[in-house]
Amino acid sequence: MDNRSEIECWLTDMDGVLVHENRPLPGAAELLQQWRDQGKPYLVLTNNSIFTPRDLSARLRASGLEVPEEFLWTSALATADFLKSQMPGGSAFVIGEAGITTALHEAGFVMTETNPDYVVVGETRNYSFDAITKAIRLIGDGARFIVTNPDATGPSADGPLPATGAIAALISKATGREPYIVGKPNPMMFRSAMNKIGAHSENTGMIGDRMDTDIVAGIEAGLHTILVLTGISDQAEINKYPFRPDEILKGVYELLETEPIESDV
Repeated sequence: MDNRSEIECWLTDMDGVLVHENRPLPGAAELLQQWRDQGKPYLVLTNNSIFTPRDLSARLRASGLEVPEEFLWTSALATADFLKSQMPGGSAFVIGEAGITTALHEAGFVMTETNPDYVVVGETRNYSFDAITKAIRLIGDGARFIVTNPDATGPSADGPLPATGAIAALISKATGREPYIVGKPNPMMFRSAMNKIGAHSENTGMIGDRMDTDIVAGIEAGLHTILVLTGISDQAEINKYPFRPDEILKGVYELLETEPIESDV
């Protein structure tokens, strides 16, 4: 049953749904405007933990999409939100960039290399052998192991790059310890996003392009799930999984309401 009409709040993935290689996908700008016009709370989500919301907002604006920073929810913000709830005022040794370090600072965490409560691994293009060695030793000494997102590779113009999940696997192999991963497909990423906008699962829709992260997490969080085919998924990919999204659309442009909306103007 299509219960899209009952959706009052929206969560949407960013890459492959709204943008592709810094270009807006068809209908993306119009859909964001539609939500604004209708006063529907929404958040744009990304597992990427490199950038702060302000950086991401600027990058999206350069792509032609207006998404104010308060409408962005990253795996770094979700990780900081989780750690703040677990251990307010805690400490962390961080491998990552501004996205995760800024989020943790704003959550009241102290960055330290001495007996931290947590080792937090996020996305970065500058992994250092020394930092990885330090992380392994700190985890061995009892620090809890947290990872912002499980993505093993990330895209680049020259091909795939090793990403957070690959570095986490290296640390896991060396320590024998598995991390707690906050980003998708952990449904906690969606739950924390819903908390931020005061949404409830029974009237929230989630748009994604990946079955193995967006859709499975959306299902587990109890959301109305919509898969768009503008990212990495096609019918053959969908058929690999034992679960299904509520809807499969060619792109977000299919969510635009074509009937004229009555106005006082």
